[in-house]
Amino acid sequence: MKTSILRSAAIASIAIAGFAQPAFAEYPDKPVSFVVPWPPGGEEDVLTRMIADEFQEMYGVPAAVVNKPGGGGGPFPGAIDVANAPADGYTVGSFVIGVPVVGPGLGIPELDPDPFVPVGIFMTYPFLIVAGKDAPYNTMEELAAYAQDNDVSLGHFGAGLVPTHVTLGLAEAMGFSFGSDAAFDNVDCNTLASGDVDVANSVASLVTPCLSELKVLASVTNERVFLTPDAPTVAELEPSLDIVLWNGLFVREGTPDDVIAKIEAAATKVMQSDEAK
Repeated sequence: MKTSILRSAAIASIAIAGFAQPAFAEYPDKPVSFVVPWPPGGEEDVLTRMIADEFQEMYGVPAAVVNKPGGGGGPFPGAIDVANAPADGYTVGSFVIGVPVVGPGLGIPELDPDPFVPVGIFMTYPFLIVAGKDAPYNTMEELAAYAQDNDVSLGHFGAGLVPTHVTLGLAEAMGFSFGSDAAFDNVDCNTLASGDVDVANSVASLVTPCLSELKVLASVTNERVFLTPDAPTVAELEPSLDIVLWNGLFVREGTPDDVIAKIEAAATKVMQSDEAK
């Protein structure tokens, strides 16, 4: 009888303890970081900030963009931060095509195998191949001819990144090579104005402020950029290089589906807005 009473008491204690366990809070219940592994100012940075603002508005928790540039196309410190974060949706990566596609092949342990799952692709965007206004060439064909007898330097975001491969591939297809190339965390108006490089490939938003001082030789897009309608796409010059560049949101593999759905909802609402379009 005594044993039976003790057993009943133990079972009751376990049941009470079970009910006393705190319930898991519904996501999100604390600040969320959207990590952009590039400096501020690019298209992906601007739109990610809009998504972070919408996320904060929708769910009532702080959400902010954290810019973590570095590595010139690797080791992507911002992406590594996302890869090392818990799979809980509180650290979201805003990545260009090169991070999840090229990153695993660059010998970066944290990115190989690919540790991310996509929330979704939220933009495609143009890279422009540009030169200074005083450059002795106005087109890629003229650049190809000039480079036969002159060294031309190229500035880019990283040797391993897709836009850089496209630019170097276009040069090869047109029968020339750049005399040198260098990676920068930011490729903008100052990169060309300083004379550090002769030609640069960069996102359109970073060179738009000085567009009147540049020559746009080509665009890495699926159609011509409305700001520079006379500049051909790379695919027009070399059809085998018909490549679309994109940016998407990514989280750690293993993040719950309902968490991903909430991040996606904020991004979708932003991208359907007139401001984003």
